[in-house]
Amino acid sequence: MRISDRYIAKQVLFGTLYAVLVLGLVLVLGNLFKKIQPLLVDQKAPLEVVLRFVINVLPLSLMYTVPWGFLSAVLLVFGRLSAHQEITSFRVAGVSLARLSAPVFVIGALLSLGSLWLNINVVPTSKATTVQLLYEQATRDPDSLLKPGVVQGNFGGDGKDVQKALIEGKDGEWVEGFHLYQLSGTDDKERTYVHAARAALKVDQVNSQLRVKLQNAYFETHKSDGSVDRVIAREAEPLLIDLKNPRFKKTRASAMTNQEILTEIATNPELPEGKKVLFRAEITKRYSFSMACLSFAFIAVPLGLGSRRRETSSGLIISLLIGTGYFLITMLAEQFKTDSGATAALWAPNIACVLLGLFLFRRARFK
Repeated sequence: MRISDRYIAKQVLFGTLYAVLVLGLVLVLGNLFKKIQPLLVDQKAPLEVVLRFVINVLPLSLMYTVPWGFLSAVLLVFGRLSAHQEITSFRVAGVSLARLSAPVFVIGALLSLGSLWLNINVVPTSKATTVQLLYEQATRDPDSLLKPGVVQGNFGGDGKDVQKALIEGKDGEWVEGFHLYQLSGTDDKERTYVHAARAALKVDQVNSQLRVKLQNAYFETHKSDGSVDRVIAREAEPLLIDLKNPRFKKTRASAMTNQEILTEIATNPELPEGKKVLFRAEITKRYSFSMACLSFAFIAVPLGLGSRRRETSSGLIISLLIGTGYFLITMLAEQFKTDSGATAALWAPNIACVLLGLFLFRRARFK
C-alpha cells in the first residue's frame, strides 16, 4: 500500500465516522426521543427496557447515515486536497486520478458490504424488536398503559375500530374513573362510550388482550340508524381490548426478514397484489440501499475535485442535495404498482450516480 493510499484512506475513514456521528445527532436523536417518550414518560418503563429500545433503534439510522456520511467525507476530503493543490502534486508525481481514488472505492465497497449485512440481518430484527418491547412493557405492567388524565390510543383490534381510553386516577390495583371511546372505522359511523367508577386491568398474553373488570359501569352505543342503546351494570367483565402484539400480527415488510417476506407472499392467498409488490420492493430496497456507498464513490470524487474553496460549506451542501435526492427517488418506489416499476425506481439512483460519476471522471482527467 502506498503512502498516498494510507493518507487518503485515513482521512476518508475518520471523516465518515465524524459525519455519521453528526448526522446521527441531527437527523436521528429527535425521532429517537419521540419514540422513547411513550416508554419513558407515559409508561414509566424500567431503565433496562429504555436502553434496549435505544440499542435497537440506533441500527435503523445507520441505513441512511453511513452512505450519507461517506459521501460527505469524500467530498470534503477531495475538496480540501484540491484546494491545497495536493491533487496536482500527486498527478505531477505520476499518480493518476483513478489510482489516487482507489482507496475511496475500496472503502466504499467495504461499507456497501457492511450495509448489506446490516440491512438484511440487523435492521429488520431491530424494527421487530422495537415494536415488541412496547408490547412487553404493556404485558409486564398493564397499569402503565393508562396514565391519569392522559388519553391513550395505542389500542385497536383488526384495524377497523379506533379505541381510546382515559382514567381519572389510581387506587392500588384499581383505576378510578375509567372511560373508553370506540369509534367504528367503517362507514356506519357507529360509536360506543363506556364509563366505570372503578376498573381492574389484566393482560391475557395468550389472546393478546387487555381484560378490564368494571364496577358501576355505564355503556352507551350510538348506532348508524340514529338509535341509542344504554346499559347500566353494577359489575361487568370482561371488557376486552385487543393489544398490538407484533408476534402474532407481523405484517410490516420492514420488520420481516427476506425469507419471512417470501414465505408470506407464497403462503398468504389473501395478500393483495399491491401488497405483494411492496413486499418484494422491500427486499430490492435493502440491496439497492446497500450499494449506495459504492455508487457515491463514483460521483463524490470528481465533485469533490470541483469544489476548490477552502470552506467546507460547499461540500456539505452538495452532499445534502445528493443524499436527499437519492433517498427521495427511492421513496417513489412505493407509488409503483408493478415489480418492474418499483425495481427501476430503486436502482435508478445508483445507476445515475455511476454513469454521472464516470462522465465527471473522464472530464476531470483532462483538466
